[in-house]
Amino acid sequence: MFKQCIIAAALAATSMAQAANPIVTNIFTADPAALVDNGRVYVYVGKDEAKEDGKDYVMNEWRVYSSCDMQRWTDHGSPLRYSTFKWAGRDAWASDIVKRDGKYYFYSTVDHASIPGKAIGVAVSSSPTGPFVDARGTALVTNDMTKETSILWDDIDPAVFIDDDGQAYLYWGNTVMKYAKLKPNMIELDGPIHTVGLEAFTEAAYLHKHKGTYYLSYSRHFPEETVYMTGPSATGPWSFGGVVMEKNTNVKTIHHAIVDFNGKSYIFYHNGKLPGGGEFRRSLAVEELHYTADGKIPLVRQTDAGPAANPAPGCK
Repeated sequence: MFKQCIIAAALAATSMAQAANPIVTNIFTADPAALVDNGRVYVYVGKDEAKEDGKDYVMNEWRVYSSCDMQRWTDHGSPLRYSTFKWAGRDAWASDIVKRDGKYYFYSTVDHASIPGKAIGVAVSSSPTGPFVDARGTALVTNDMTKETSILWDDIDPAVFIDDDGQAYLYWGNTVMKYAKLKPNMIELDGPIHTVGLEAFTEAAYLHKHKGTYYLSYSRHFPEETVYMTGPSATGPWSFGGVVMEKNTNVKTIHHAIVDFNGKSYIFYHNGKLPGGGEFRRSLAVEELHYTADGKIPLVRQTDAGPAANPAPGCK
């Protein structure tokens, strides 16, 4: 047992010190959400716990890691589990996080215990590393609120965006993208749920803004590739931009998050490149993302090296 502990500690230390992809090497991690706060990048991932011969996702908790230089990553443990939501039955699927008025709001996909299908919950904390508590006591979105498809997993992959005027939006969906405004309290929808027809939309909608242009990126087809569209507002209309990242070789999904940090842009994603990795045993990775002079996003190649060091002021 002592030897096993030494090995585990060494693996953990290596994963936190190394400057390469995958970022985390001692466990399997997937579905990144990212937040930049006070000179650090925080990345939130679901922990893949399936056995090597597993046939389904086994995900019970989210993990959080942070860095001030995009190379050295600190493991902050698990800020919450699916069971943080007492109304949830299982599954710690894809999430997103946003900061507002000094609080951190974590939007997450879980399976509802009494309403068939996936649901979206909201947890809140006074710290980016948690612990988080259920902000509502009930789901924000349940499968019976949306009727566009008959599948039980079309209310997944929440993404939150706060526009310059303070209006917050929630985006989500599988096979059909949906969005709704959020009230200033960040835990209630403010108005109707809208649907958007996007070419070959699968899941993982994500919105960010760069130099006045709104970029809506998402996973297209299955196996998935990451593509983006551009528009003049947080609700479009949208024009196709191109492919951001090509399909993984041994994993059908490729869930992503895009952030700006210390003067550069980055895309977090997952692949299956760890030894023993694959469809249900994925790995967090990151690359630098660029824009051309006319605002296009060139194709981002997956690398083993990852981005160069980019220490924020005061980074130690």
